Amino acid sequence: MERRDFFKLVTSSAAVVAISPSLITTRLQAHDGRLYESYEKVQLLDKDGNPLKASNIVNEENYIFNYPFVGTPAMLLNLPETCKEPVTLKSSEGEEYVWNEGTGSKKTIVAYAAICTHSLTHPNKSESFLSYMKKGGKTMACQQDGVIVCSSHLSAFEPKCGAKNIAGPADQPLAAIVLEHDTANDTLHAVGVLGPDKYHDYFKAFRTEMKKEWGGKRKAKKKVTDSAKVVKLSEYTKEIIQY
Repeated sequence: MERRDFFKLVTSSAAVVAISPSLITTRLQAHDGRLYESYEKVQLLDKDGNPLKASNIVNEENYIFNYPFVGTPAMLLNLPETCKEPVTLKSSEGEEYVWNEGTGSKKTIVAYAAICTHSLTHPNKSESFLSYMKKGGKTMACQQDGVIVCSSHLSAFEPKCGAKNIAGPADQPLAAIVLEHDTANDTLHAVGVLGPDKYHDYFKAFRTEMKKEWGGKRKAKKKVTDSAKVVKLSEYTKEIIQY
């Protein structure tokens, strides 16, 4: 999803103030329900370390990169279609925010935190129970195809519409990774997170994994800076499990 130019906030005096997301360094919860948190502006690279071209992202392929922290996986997708209109999404606490569209020339490129909002299931080097199910595929989670499925407890999310939770026990969408597309050179940058995330719970729950994968929670919680390498999920993990 592209970062919007401005967020509108209402101050205590009821005056409308426009704030550029690039100036926001902490969580923003606007009066209209939008949630946004800016992080480092990070360029996405391909597996060889070159700037990733949006036009080279294979349709419906599962990709993984780490953002906004060293130890937090995110998924990148180029979908066969885009959401036709803005979608109002809701957190488990009832906070509302708005998803507009993906990015790229066709607005079909999206990215989300690859951490299930139900049980924090996420891809790791051994296995992944969380992945995108292609159009025409079948899942036990729901009758709809073209969805992100968490096979741990059969939650499903609709990626073209902000990863809205549509089936299973997950009670809120996946947090969206906000992307900027440079049309001049067809490159992508991650710049922030839209929607309520599960990062605090994730780091708390997987201390052992943080130590094994990243050398400890402190290192895993370091913010990604400058660049993030994007690889296919099949190259990142040994086994992709889908039900």
